[in-house]
Amino acid sequence: MSKRKPPERSNQRYRTRKDLIDAAGRLMKNGHKPSLEEVAEAARVSRATAYRYFPNVEALLVEAPLDTAAPDWDALFAGDASIDPEERVDRAEAAMHRMVFDNEAAIRLMLSASVARAARETDGEAVPYRQNRRTPLIEAALAPARTRFKKANYNRLRAALAMIFGSESMVVFRDVLRLDEKTARAVKSWAVRALVRAALDESQAQ
Repeated sequence: MSKRKPPERSNQRYRTRKDLIDAAGRLMKNGHKPSLEEVAEAARVSRATAYRYFPNVEALLVEAPLDTAAPDWDALFAGDASIDPEERVDRAEAAMHRMVFDNEAAIRLMLSASVARAARETDGEAVPYRQNRRTPLIEAALAPARTRFKKANYNRLRAALAMIFGSESMVVFRDVLRLDEKTARAVKSWAVRALVRAALDESQAQ
């Protein structure tokens, strides 16, 4: 069994991965299809490091536009004085839902690449397969009501919401349940609100 990596080491690897994605996005904005070597140079990392995070430039170029399209939690809640965690979490999920369904083809390519790599990977020290965009969004939505949750309830709620936010739920609704987008969004809205209420009730009862 592999040892768990220290948080600071794991965080640094996510930052390196994000630097590569940002560099690819900047180069692509100029109408240029960069090589992985060019992206590595722009991100100020070695070519070997870039290849550790992305097996080929195609995988990186698929993900870079998705990173730009992902909801910006600062913009999403700018000027919003609401402290209702149900409303805020539902708004955050709606924004993520829109991005995922609008970019379904690219999302599926990204998922395919990450799943294939995870199946091949045996090194416990592996770099991240995916960028975690959902957790910061969830945390921003819950921030004004953070003190209303006990720590354990908050952590459990954050993890449960992560299963609903993002691309995996889209695959379930599309491929497994064969439900349309409108129905998928309605079910997810009901689910995230129910989870927030349950976590609040548990916190108040303790």
